[in-house]
Amino acid sequence: MARVNTYLNFQGNTEEAFNFYKDVFGTEFISVTRMKDMPRPAGAPALLDEDAEKIMNIQLPITNGHVLMATDALESLGHKVSAGNNVTISLDLDSVEEAQRIYSKLMINSPENSGPLAPMPWGAMWGSCQDQFGIRWMVSCIN
Repeated sequence: MARVNTYLNFQGNTEEAFNFYKDVFGTEFISVTRMKDMPRPAGAPALLDEDAEKIMNIQLPITNGHVLMATDALESLGHKVSAGNNVTISLDLDSVEEAQRIYSKLMINSPENSGPLAPMPWGAMWGSCQDQFGIRWMVSCIN
């Protein structure tokens, strides 16, 4: 079933923030994936020991089916969180065709994108972009 989620980036304190949100909303985590749990892409720099326990992805239902998601931006990889890249609208869609259609339109005049939708280790086709109005999007579909 298609859904829209809010995806947040934190500068290393995702776990602290999400424990706070868990208390606020009185819900339980859907999933928690640590950086050490994900395979490193070919050619990617090695993961520092101090980053291994950082959050790759965390999901918490907050209200009325809405899921709050987040990741730790790693300073060791040059990631810097700032206003504009700290919040992303995440679309989980029902078909690859729908995901391709929406993503290709969002990428029109995109100043920043991850390239075409691509298979990911978690079994989804996925891509991210900033649209021509500065809004960040992630589009995925489990295939």
